[in-house]
Amino acid sequence: MSYEQARDELIEIVARLEAGAATLDESMSLWERGEALARRCESLLSGAEDTIAQATGSDNDE
Repeated sequence: MSYEQARDELIEIVARLEAGAATLDESMSLWERGEALARRCESLLSGAEDTIAQATGSDNDE
């Protein structure tokens, strides 16, 4: 799943949760999926930062 796909699905989940129309079970499932998508986005962004740091010879930790 690409960053854009994960981000778009996460946006949809947040909108559904904010609407408040889901049952408790649905809300919990949506929350868990949202957490997984957020981790995926973070992982992809971190990987991109590492790649850029390597390509430019800079240190990401400074």
